[in-house]
Amino acid sequence: MSEEPEVVPAGTDTPEPRRRKPVVVIAAVVVVAGALVAGILLAPKQQETTNAAATATPASPVPSKPTSKPPTTAPPQTPTPPKVPEASEFDAWASKTSQWLDVPLRAMVGYAKATTKIGKDVPGCHLSWVTLAAVGKVTTDHGRAQGGQLGTTGVLDKPLGTIEVRDFYNKVVSTANAAGPMQLSPAIWAKYQASASGAKPDVQNIDDAALTTGRALCADGHDLSQGQVWWNSVGTLQPAPLFLHRTLATVNVYGTVGQGSAAPNPAVLSAVNFAIDKIGLPYIWGGNGTGGHDPGFDCSGLTTAAYGSAGIKLMRTADTQFRSVPHVTDPQLGDLIFYGEPATKIHHVGLYIGNQQMIDAPQTGQAVQVHSYRRDGDDYAGAGRPTA
Repeated sequence: MSEEPEVVPAGTDTPEPRRRKPVVVIAAVVVVAGALVAGILLAPKQQETTNAAATATPASPVPSKPTSKPPTTAPPQTPTPPKVPEASEFDAWASKTSQWLDVPLRAMVGYAKATTKIGKDVPGCHLSWVTLAAVGKVTTDHGRAQGGQLGTTGVLDKPLGTIEVRDFYNKVVSTANAAGPMQLSPAIWAKYQASASGAKPDVQNIDDAALTTGRALCADGHDLSQGQVWWNSVGTLQPAPLFLHRTLATVNVYGTVGQGSAAPNPAVLSAVNFAIDKIGLPYIWGGNGTGGHDPGFDCSGLTTAAYGSAGIKLMRTADTQFRSVPHVTDPQLGDLIFYGEPATKIHHVGLYIGNQQMIDAPQTGQAVQVHSYRRDGDDYAGAGRPTA
């Protein structure tokens, strides 16, 4: 995390970097298996932890080797994955959760049924519905991409072909010839296709697509309660860091909201979703994400823009944000996470997304991405709540 200089131009958080080649690196995060699949634990206050790790992958259109590789650590395990409620509680749960998360009810039913089926067939996989829902959100907005809509049978009203996704350097990162509400590749579909109803499998049917996705994720004895296994398994669907980080962030948000006892604050969800959409943008000193010569963000530029999208005005720098928002002891979804010395200078800020993780614009040479918000030896200064 880059520190602010003693004197900076208005609206910036970090010292102006030396000019260099625009290589943006997204560091993969090995998520916590337990907390990751524990998106909806019925015991909502269970402590969760994460581990930063794995590979550094260039997001620029010209491949290049990463200059550094963060240490890999063994992720913790969880004994209890989340479960879809029993039949007597299912309708009320699905209706409430789909409204809170803006997931079409028919899609929510498809994710839940697939999870239940996989749970019976492959209990050691520990698949959570939040993983399926996150994939559906990131790939097609639960089938709503290009104006689509799921019918009562779960089939899209108009077939979805490949939705091309480009990173912020115009490189295509989506999977060629993918199709349907989960954007499954021809290879994945050919190998793992399954029908939830017993009819011929249909890639355009959310039930079949979700079940097939679950089968692919759980193949070869995968235990998704293992963080590295989860990361690698999701990467078989689409390997692009942009997809992986957005899916990871969405899993955290869905899990955090899903385990809550009350509907989420709309402004918080708006801010968090804004930040997820910006994953992959480069860190730009003084960046406000306005495009042109200012395509990315610095740390407080991201938080300012995220809450600005929700109609909440923040001060522009990390230090002024720290001194102008109410402080809280335990961060919740959407809270600001600060680093530095409270008595003198706060130099960095991120946006908390649950599961001990945040979205932030780290430093020059890296992109907006997901990070664990605590690590040994950090200078964490506390959290603040713009919506308090």
